[in-house]
Amino acid sequence: MEPLVMAVAALLIIAACHQLAPRVGVASPLILLSLGIGIGFLPWVGAIEIDPGIILDAVLPPLLFGAAVSMPVMDFRRELRSVAVLAGGLVVLSALVLGAVIHALVPAISLPWAIAVGAVLSPTDAVAVSIARGSGVSHRIITILEGEGLFNDATALVLLASATSAALMTDAHALSPASLAWDLVVALVVALAVGWAVGELTVRVRRRITDPAADTVVSFTVPFLASLPAGQLGGSGLVAAVVAGLVVSYRGPRLLAPASRSAADKNWRTVELILEGAVFLVMGLQAYGIVHEVQAQGLGLGPAIRIALLAGALTVALRAGFVAPLLVWLRWVRRHRRRRLEAGQERVRQIESRLALACRVDDEVLASRNLSRRDWERALARWHRRLESGQRRQRRARSDMAYFLAATLGPREGAVIVWAGMRGAVTLAASQTLPLSAPMRPFLLFLALLVAGGSLVIQGLSLPLLIRLARPQMSSGSQDAEERERLMAVLGGAVKDTALAQCLSEGARPPGPGARPDALAARALSAVGPALSHGEERQEPRSSAPAGSEDPGGSADGAARTGSPGPAPLGGGPGDRLSAEQVRDLGIEAIRIQREALLDARDEGLFTAATLQGAMQRLDAEEIMLSTRG
Repeated sequence: MEPLVMAVAALLIIAACHQLAPRVGVASPLILLSLGIGIGFLPWVGAIEIDPGIILDAVLPPLLFGAAVSMPVMDFRRELRSVAVLAGGLVVLSALVLGAVIHALVPAISLPWAIAVGAVLSPTDAVAVSIARGSGVSHRIITILEGEGLFNDATALVLLASATSAALMTDAHALSPASLAWDLVVALVVALAVGWAVGELTVRVRRRITDPAADTVVSFTVPFLASLPAGQLGGSGLVAAVVAGLVVSYRGPRLLAPASRSAADKNWRTVELILEGAVFLVMGLQAYGIVHEVQAQGLGLGPAIRIALLAGALTVALRAGFVAPLLVWLRWVRRHRRRRLEAGQERVRQIESRLALACRVDDEVLASRNLSRRDWERALARWHRRLESGQRRQRRARSDMAYFLAATLGPREGAVIVWAGMRGAVTLAASQTLPLSAPMRPFLLFLALLVAGGSLVIQGLSLPLLIRLARPQMSSGSQDAEERERLMAVLGGAVKDTALAQCLSEGARPPGPGARPDALAARALSAVGPALSHGEERQEPRSSAPAGSEDPGGSADGAARTGSPGPAPLGGGPGDRLSAEQVRDLGIEAIRIQREALLDARDEGLFTAATLQGAMQRLDAEEIMLSTRG
């Protein structure tokens, strides 16, 4: 009964801290960490020790999977260079430098063991993402921090395993750069393959599940279906869970029903809240046991505190020294992208001119070259496909360039990225995987606790202040007029040829020559609600919508104000009629076509992630509403 009471109490504490955090201006993980430390040091609370496998195998995979599903794949692709450098190169560099310093300060800890501890102290924690997002920094900074947090855990754990193996063999030479590189490559390749296969397979399976509740249950198994086989095959289970989440994020909107995606999103947010809160609460509760074990073995707290302060300062210095040249390199990459974009545009223009000349070739020329008209048309079709592919690449390249120009990374943004690299729960959980034979193990656990807890408290509490002082580029939080116009053009262009729009246009005044396609789209979709409200077949004459009385936006509100039954009749004239079920089906068809157009625009990077997310949510809500009206 006692574990059940503790679990219920933990859930209530997590909920209370989550509710309290916005009011006090402190991230809920920091409140939970402090509360856990306070509870752990109470006289009647004994030492608490949690199996690290619970954190690494049962908690982190769903947490990382949930974060990957919510990450815009388009922005992750754009920031892949930055994420790879920070999650790979910086973690390895930090582990090696920290290991060398720890070995120099405490010679009793051999170099392989010291590097293992350095690997434990290297990965950053995702709590910085929530703090930075709440402060309103640009979406590009959030994407880099979130992407780094998804993958640096795996790099650190692979490095930890390699260093531990070398230490157990008492052979420092076994920890060679070649062996480390090979272990990382194998772990990543296996994880990428397993994660992609699991993500693709589970999305297709979930496509056939019609009950949103059952679909959500299946989604809860996906991170484990990816992480467990990957770990057995020698790969990184965490990377496999992340890759599966990215596949679901990319493929889900095309294959999964809106009701299923909406239900899964809501339930996953709850799961993430519980797991993240539990991790930090448990992290604080374990503090007393670690301190007590250090004191019991007479190792002394003073040296550990001094080394922890040095290690914490060193992690920030290493990150700053790594981020500064990264920003310079990214500026060079941006200039190189511009040159490639200009060269690509020239190639597309050459293909267009050649194709225009080829289309004017007559039969006499073909006969002189011993070519039939059919073969020539096939060749032209191949050139058309090549041209369309080049045009798509150019549109995406232009969108990427606009993204980088709109959110540049300078010294101010770099300062935020550096200070947001705080350590956290992964550091403490990974430290507890050190074998019992590790020299001075309690001392190493205490060192990891101090670095993780200290960075969370110091950097976490001061990050909002740093953002105010550094004044980096902030998120606009609103959609500009030009992007809104382009969005409406895409949605209107997609729906104008649907059966619903054609049915409407046959019974209403056709738009003038200057009318935009999105006006017809709005009129078509807004006519669905009034039609369904009658519940039975309706018949409307062509004259029910006077030529001059239409609302310019074609909204249902405008129809209500004028007292007309709707913006336009849903039929081809007197005697034509559509049932509510037919109108609903036509409306759902139009919404699905619009969603496909939005996803095509996403693949080309035409809109920001926030704009796409808002438009997709509106379309999903409309389709769910129409589906439930049946």
